[in-house]
Amino acid sequence: MTRRCKPVLPSAGTLVALLLALGCQRSKPEPEPKRTPTAVETAALRASLSTYAEIAESAYSDAVSGARALEQSVAAFLATPSAEGLVAARNAWLRARHPYQQTEVFRFYDGPIDRVELRINTWPIDEGYVEGAGQSGKLGIIDDAKRYPDLTQELLSDLNGKEGETSISTGYHVVEFLLWGKDQRADGPGDRPYTDYVGEPGDAASRRGRYLRSAVALLIHDLEQVRDAWVKDRDNYRAKFLALPPSEAFGLAIKGVGSLSGPELGGERLTVAYETKAQENEHSCFSDNTVADLADDALGIQNACLGRYQRSNGASVEGPGLCDAVAARSPALAARLRQEIAASVAKVRAIPAPFDQAVLGGDGAPGRVAVQAAIAALQAQTSTLAELAAAYDLRLAPSTPRQRP
Repeated sequence: MTRRCKPVLPSAGTLVALLLALGCQRSKPEPEPKRTPTAVETAALRASLSTYAEIAESAYSDAVSGARALEQSVAAFLATPSAEGLVAARNAWLRARHPYQQTEVFRFYDGPIDRVELRINTWPIDEGYVEGAGQSGKLGIIDDAKRYPDLTQELLSDLNGKEGETSISTGYHVVEFLLWGKDQRADGPGDRPYTDYVGEPGDAASRRGRYLRSAVALLIHDLEQVRDAWVKDRDNYRAKFLALPPSEAFGLAIKGVGSLSGPELGGERLTVAYETKAQENEHSCFSDNTVADLADDALGIQNACLGRYQRSNGASVEGPGLCDAVAARSPALAARLRQEIAASVAKVRAIPAPFDQAVLGGDGAPGRVAVQAAIAALQAQTSTLAELAAAYDLRLAPSTPRQRP
């Protein structure tokens, strides 16, 4: 999950159970007899895993570049606060989200991102923990200058999650809140005024700016750590991952794809919001960027399965994907998975923005129909992924190479 809890690490049977809990009624297939991969299948697995690692490095590198561009926009805005500067910083945040969301397919199997993800993309957040302004008789971190005189990266990291799963002090969504403020409108995102950052040294405005700088700098630090774990030709996680038996590494990759597809994207981010109709269950609730977030998550799944990634600078990463490895044993299963993933990407992209309005109304409302169609498409592809795991006897128990932070 992206909420503050331990990542889901399902076995093949557990993944099927999770799918059924989401309402998927496809019958569980009879598994193929367990057998050792042929030489052709092993070669296909190795080729797809090499592409997978290359996409991971490229996508995390783009996420770092996006966060650095955000840092530059924030610095320019804070140097001379203006309405135009705030818009520029917001746009930099929106651009930074695109590559990061496409990396979420590399989560959920105790890889490098799972060691720091709670500081990067945790949601929902209690904005009052960051800036309470004395509401409910409680001061937020920004408000409490006596208790927190110096808003450093180290302090924000130490305070993250300290008082519960929504007491989040770091990451994309805290930066989002600091740039947009609360979303209290039906027709758009939050509208924090740029004057929130105009003040004198030591006052609330200057502390807000200091917090924003530190939060962005910590985000860059954490993203660089994950990127470096995937850089080629180093003694790092990538090297250890590719040194695993191919079927074992492939099982980790499929675990990440399946966990994002079903329990996370189809469940936490879509089904929960659909059922509750609550804005607090929207991923990027301050900026109304949720539909783009969801679409990039779905695209990340497609990237891994097809072996392709479009870099932020326009360059392309291409090679054999996970679906090509599947095709070496079962062309029919690979073809079905490609079709279902293409359908889910299209259905998620068809959800009308803003997401917090799309989930409202009766079940026949256009937005809710679109959300339900996306959920159904994700359930179908996740069921096929569970079938793949069972048919290939993939080892999905935690067995990843360990890497110290």
